[in-house]
Amino acid sequence: MKFSESWLRSFVNPTVSGDELSQLLTMAGLEVEEEESVAPPFDHVVVAQVIEVNKHPDADRLNVCRVDIGSGEAQQIVCGAPNVSPGMKVPCALPGANLPGDFKIKLAKVRGIESSGMLCSAKELGLTADASGLLVLPDAASVGTDVRSYLDLDDRLRTLKLTPNRADCLSLAGLAREVAALTGSPATFPEFAEAQVGISTNRAIILDAPEACPLYYGRVIAGVNPRAATPDWMKRCIERSGIRSISALVDITNYVMLELGQPLHAFDNARLEGAIHARLARAGEKILLLNEQTLELQDDVLLIADDKHPVAMAGIMGGADSGITLDTTEMFLESAFFAPKAIAGRARRYGFVSDASHRFERGVDFGGTRHALERATRLILEICGGQAGPLCEAEAALPQRPAVRLRPSRVSKVLGVSFSAEQIGEHIARLDFVFTREGDDFIVTPPSYRFDIEIEEDLIEEIIRLHGYDNIPAPPPRATLSMLPQTENARPLSRVRQILADRGFQEVINYAFVEEAWESDFAANRAPIRLANPIASQMSVMRSTLIGGLIANVVTNLKRKQSRVRIFETGRCFYRDTPGVPVEGFHQPWKLAGLAYGSAFPEQWGVAERDADFFDLKGEVELLLAPEVARFEKANHPALHPGRSARVILAGKDIGFVGELHPQWLQKYDLPLAAVVFELELDAVKQSRLPKYAEVSRQPPAVRDLAIVVDQKLELERLLGGMAANRPAIVQDIRLFDVYAGKGIAPGEKSLAFRIVMQDTQKTLQDAEVDAAVQQLVTYLQQAFAAQLRV
Repeated sequence: MKFSESWLRSFVNPTVSGDELSQLLTMAGLEVEEEESVAPPFDHVVVAQVIEVNKHPDADRLNVCRVDIGSGEAQQIVCGAPNVSPGMKVPCALPGANLPGDFKIKLAKVRGIESSGMLCSAKELGLTADASGLLVLPDAASVGTDVRSYLDLDDRLRTLKLTPNRADCLSLAGLAREVAALTGSPATFPEFAEAQVGISTNRAIILDAPEACPLYYGRVIAGVNPRAATPDWMKRCIERSGIRSISALVDITNYVMLELGQPLHAFDNARLEGAIHARLARAGEKILLLNEQTLELQDDVLLIADDKHPVAMAGIMGGADSGITLDTTEMFLESAFFAPKAIAGRARRYGFVSDASHRFERGVDFGGTRHALERATRLILEICGGQAGPLCEAEAALPQRPAVRLRPSRVSKVLGVSFSAEQIGEHIARLDFVFTREGDDFIVTPPSYRFDIEIEEDLIEEIIRLHGYDNIPAPPPRATLSMLPQTENARPLSRVRQILADRGFQEVINYAFVEEAWESDFAANRAPIRLANPIASQMSVMRSTLIGGLIANVVTNLKRKQSRVRIFETGRCFYRDTPGVPVEGFHQPWKLAGLAYGSAFPEQWGVAERDADFFDLKGEVELLLAPEVARFEKANHPALHPGRSARVILAGKDIGFVGELHPQWLQKYDLPLAAVVFELELDAVKQSRLPKYAEVSRQPPAVRDLAIVVDQKLELERLLGGMAANRPAIVQDIRLFDVYAGKGIAPGEKSLAFRIVMQDTQKTLQDAEVDAAVQQLVTYLQQAFAAQLRV
């Protein structure tokens, strides 16, 4: 909404400066998006009258003029404008004047003739780009008057960035009501008498779609002069509001729309046939609009039609076949209320917008529909002449404005500011809302022009707007702080991240909402938790695993020629229907996932190049969980290679998995090499045993190697676990250092070699004690696993 400050102040003139007015409107929710001057600065330019024009003796295109500038003595001015003529009134820049563009006027000689000033065009004053001739001023302009004052060039233009709910401020009257409420200054509106009926010509109005058009007024005005000149004051108002002046009849309808917010439309009455209908279009029906665009309409478009054909898209634009022209002498003037839902989006569907549709789709004051028609009628009769016919009208069920209850206690609770009932009553009265009292409560009936007042919170917003958002106190927050305990048996997340970073992993952060295909591929999740309103179609479900995001990160790195990737992520995963969780039906545990792709080590001369494999990442998991010792059991997982994956078990609990990505997903996601991944419960990773003191032995250790032959299918994890649980007290460590199968070993069997370290803190071990301890382990292995000593 663009408006002139001068026009606004003709309705309400608060004692605030222009800058303060802009700040006031912005803080009230009517953001001033742009502010500009009507004209650039200039001075010493007055209204002058040309008395005499003579040809310059030495220049064909110049004239020597005698000009009255109101000083009592005519001045001689040389002028080259083609439209200069005796008797016209024009702007005259006097010697000493400063014009836009740092152009200074001095006494000068032009081709030998003295010139005491300059007659100005609109371009030279910075008003328009028109330099075709002098700016002609009205005959009523008083000679000697300052041009800036006469043309009101110190006026400023403001453009409001209105939210869709404030359609009431799409007019000068609406803005005046708002400024009056904000400042307490009285607002005055134009007063006029209803037009006298001079002819009996009328037209029947039929509401064929009363839900879309519940109110329609019309009037025939005959004998108008379509070529009458638009008054300068009216032309100035509409042009400064961003609307081009066309003709007096069109300018009047635009002026009333800007003044009162009610769009009007004028038809050439001679081109109408029969009654006026407000109806929906028939599928495939066509209309030629004033913008010369022919549209094929859908059946939800509201039309204004006569008995034969459509004459306008209701509330949007008139038809070319019934529009007024400079030959129109009898017109039919329309003022109607169209339901916002019947207009919204229709113009944009056909690739254009109009000032009328912009207002109607947001809501126009149906209580002022007739008032606007009467206002336009009076202006037409005053400017264009003619006689008005009787008012034609049709009315159906208008929108209801149900009363809204406002509780002072609720106002104070929502705003955090205490308001008394008297203060609330004063604010509502300033808005000019009708209300009654029920105890402490206010029963407020919204006016017809406020479509945005429907619930109690809407009224609360009005209270704080008038009170001033910047008047809300901002006390500093106060809270009791205490240092939270951090137990030694739990590592902070920062420490977990640091461990992985020290091992060459880089942290990534991915969205928690992912592609549905990731859930199916990497978690076999056929019923993921769906988002009601995803930010993108490919991010429509919540993740139950972190693997998909890591794979996507690898793909991105490969596209950027990064062939070695080691990354990790911590984040929540989302699952359904787990009992006993804080949010019924869902739980959101934290997970830790890591991925290694490409070379096991950075390129260097001292290590042979090889790709990262299962055992590399298994070692990283063991290091991450240390000093706790996890077990790894062979298991299948939808994301992993069936023969190169394992579940991770800590203290008897399954805490995650580690393994190589399934070949199917390597192919689908275009990974040339196998990626190795792990995913663990973060809470389990953060757990850590408290350190316990153990005496360091000063005695030398005894080391024995033990090689046994067992069944090929026997898992090492079972052997190590059993030996650890049944080892003698002096056995400090048991480690596997060799696995062999082949010549000398029967088919279906394998040889395992263990290094056994024995030590006592108090004495040096004797050979007999060492042999007895080894024999105890051998006996256990023979009995538990049918192991045989390899000789």
